[in-house]
Amino acid sequence: MTERAFAWGCLDTPVGRLSVACTAAGVAKLRYGDVPKTADAATADATRPAVPPGSQASALLDAAVAELAEYFGGRLKSFSVPVDLSATSGARRAVLSVLHESVGFGETITYGGLADRAGLTEASLTGSAPAGGGQVLPARVVGQVMASNPCAVIVPCHRVVAGSGLGGYSGGTGTDVKQWLLIFEGAIPATLDWDPSGVSPDRPRDARPTPAGRR
Repeated sequence: MTERAFAWGCLDTPVGRLSVACTAAGVAKLRYGDVPKTADAATADATRPAVPPGSQASALLDAAVAELAEYFGGRLKSFSVPVDLSATSGARRAVLSVLHESVGFGETITYGGLADRAGLTEASLTGSAPAGGGQVLPARVVGQVMASNPCAVIVPCHRVVAGSGLGGYSGGTGTDVKQWLLIFEGAIPATLDWDPSGVSPDRPRDARPTPAGRR
């Protein structure tokens, strides 16, 4: 199989630096932190083909970075740049696709609700049961998919919450980032110490509010 070429770029945001990688099909990776050391603006890593300036991947990268800047500037509520989920499959791809297509700005959905919407059932996940047996819970599978989401923010895993609170978040500084994004989008009430300029690494980890507008 031909290796996919990536065009990489990055931007600084209120939740920290984000690095974006695009293929000719769309945004394939959006991660917190700097562009990986094995990558540069033209190639995903030393073993992959270079992406020439003016290519479709480069054009999509420019569009993605511009839309992210508009989003964090409060001027964009829906991303139009396509995503490339071709590196995912099965239940993971189904969950990410449904999340991307159906949970919009200012909305939240529970892990169980997203499992239902994506058609995940205990029966459909029987093949995923641990070697020692045991029950496979669709909501838990969704949590695992969220933790491995390749396209944070654009595929909005921050909008997936627990039934009794925020739930976990593996991006950036963790749940502080998730809380900041949900307040920014108006999905939950602002806390007294919420800073619209961004997440402070020194802020105290206070009690988390329960998300509103759950679907």
